[in-house]
Amino acid sequence: MKSSLKLAALALVVTATLASPAFAALKEGAQAPDFSAPAYLAGKPFTFKLADALKQGPVVVYFFPAAHTSGCNVEAHLFSEAIDKFKAQHATVIGVTAGNITELADFSKETEHCGGKFPVAADDGAKIAKEYDAMLLLRPGWSNRTSYVIAPSGKITHVYSDLSPKKHVEETLNAVKALEQPDSTAK
Repeated sequence: MKSSLKLAALALVVTATLASPAFAALKEGAQAPDFSAPAYLAGKPFTFKLADALKQGPVVVYFFPAAHTSGCNVEAHLFSEAIDKFKAQHATVIGVTAGNITELADFSKETEHCGGKFPVAADDGAKIAKEYDAMLLLRPGWSNRTSYVIAPSGKITHVYSDLSPKKHVEETLNAVKALEQPDSTAK
């Protein structure tokens, strides 16, 4: 009886470990790894370069597991609905994925997803996700749902990792707005 309880407890621990996302994401204050990647905006291909985007203001880099999957569809739609709020803060939003990259051109223009309002980049082989420690344990080769806010200096100022897509926009938008706030301790 005791060995079956131990086996059940071990199975529960293993299941919980595999079911939870990896929380090894880069930490706030770290220098964001620079990258360039093939991307699509409204179905049109271009090369996204983080260094160029940072010259314009803060950048939200959000990793998502795969185009045309339920949670990723929701997340992309939520970002597209809020894109004007990010632009008002002079922020760039870029979605990055290693999953279903052959579908990104369509995903970027479909109104129920990105709606042509922000680009999505192909992370072939999940090389960028690995540099950002944003890998999905459940599906090797795919990125976890992890969002980063990167200041124009290249420093990571906010990290949010949750497989649920519901709070990524709120978390990153609040972090971008906080960048614009003057330091209340400065005189």
